[in-house]
Amino acid sequence: MADILVVDDEIGIRELLSEILVDEGHGVRLAENAAAARKARAEKRPDMVLLDIWMPDTDGVSLLKEWGANGQLTMPVVMMSGHGTIDTAVEATRIGAVDFLEKPIALQKLLSAVQKALKHDHIGLRPPATLDALTHAHMFRDLKKRLEQTASRSSTLLIKGGSGVIAELCARTLQRPRAHWLDLLDCPSTLNQEALQKMAGGLIYISDLAALGKLQQMNLTFALERIARFNILLVAASSQPLEYFAKRGWDNQTLARLSEVWITLPDLAEHTDDLPEIASLFLNLMVEREEAPLRRFSSAALNLLRIRWSGGKTEEGSSWNELQALIRNLALTTLEEEIGEEDIERLLPADSATEAENKLLPEGLAALFAQPLREARDAFEKHYFEHLLRMERNNMTRVAERSGLERTHLYRKLKQLGVTVGRRGEDNA
Repeated sequence: MADILVVDDEIGIRELLSEILVDEGHGVRLAENAAAARKARAEKRPDMVLLDIWMPDTDGVSLLKEWGANGQLTMPVVMMSGHGTIDTAVEATRIGAVDFLEKPIALQKLLSAVQKALKHDHIGLRPPATLDALTHAHMFRDLKKRLEQTASRSSTLLIKGGSGVIAELCARTLQRPRAHWLDLLDCPSTLNQEALQKMAGGLIYISDLAALGKLQQMNLTFALERIARFNILLVAASSQPLEYFAKRGWDNQTLARLSEVWITLPDLAEHTDDLPEIASLFLNLMVEREEAPLRRFSSAALNLLRIRWSGGKTEEGSSWNELQALIRNLALTTLEEEIGEEDIERLLPADSATEAENKLLPEGLAALFAQPLREARDAFEKHYFEHLLRMERNNMTRVAERSGLERTHLYRKLKQLGVTVGRRGEDNA
């Protein structure tokens, strides 16, 4: 008996499919939209999913892409549509669907598709999570473009400013389809020519340079001297400067090679609006990999996390490492399945977060409360747009998107408020 998730916004279709599948001996869970499907998938991985394409909140193809980008497309999915086209079917199959059914669905076609999907071998085919899960945010779209552009011209890439999950998301984004993947930290033996030959066209990944032992450092040096010959991309991550490794006796030639091409991760302190989405993705990945029990954030907890978390860099590492450690701590120490505001309070108490909360407000904002409403509103709008311009480095297209204003209206508003735009005020996508 299989656990089948049926996702369709029409109650009649959900009930009909449920009756048929239950009669066949399967267990069935129902979801009326993408939000309910996400929750059901988070609670328990189904053995397969019947997924409607046209839904009111998020269409089925977008949900399929989301699961793939998040590393959650670990079960066969059969798409359904009453308005199916060949292009849609091809797109869904390309993303990861195993079959496509047109409505009205004939009984035998349904049972055949279910049987085929349940026999589908997903072992070893789990799509890894990539930056595509976050690319609706500007900083991740830019980061993805920069990574791909750099990797197309270089066989080595050093990711500065963070290790662990965020580094793997970057590296997985660069992995070629069906290419070999080798995590050097998981390589217990000496790397040789034959092993590299088998890795041809693949990617060698190092989640944290500081974690490499002596043997692995030798493997790194060996690989760096030969990766170009086998068209291998080497991606290494570090939250420590390379001087840190030089002081610990690392091979100078290896460090020189690693320092040739690098990309620094965005500063999280400048992107607090994206923090809830990042935190949710990191938590989902930890749960998916069984590094943590089933946990999810409440909306209130995510909002409080955005306010309380300082995002400041520490001597021990980066803001990215600090965030990852915080989320893992929350996942392991929270008693309930849902991480709530009280859990954020427990690890980020108000007293220690006061300075961080103040940093979220532009300087002088508290003085607005002493002014009449009209003057306070104008002053706030001036602070608001100056803050957005700083955050987006005077990119007017992004400021328009963030503020929800049309470009012409935005320029008129800035002029009215006396806000000066810097040299980079034109489009810098």
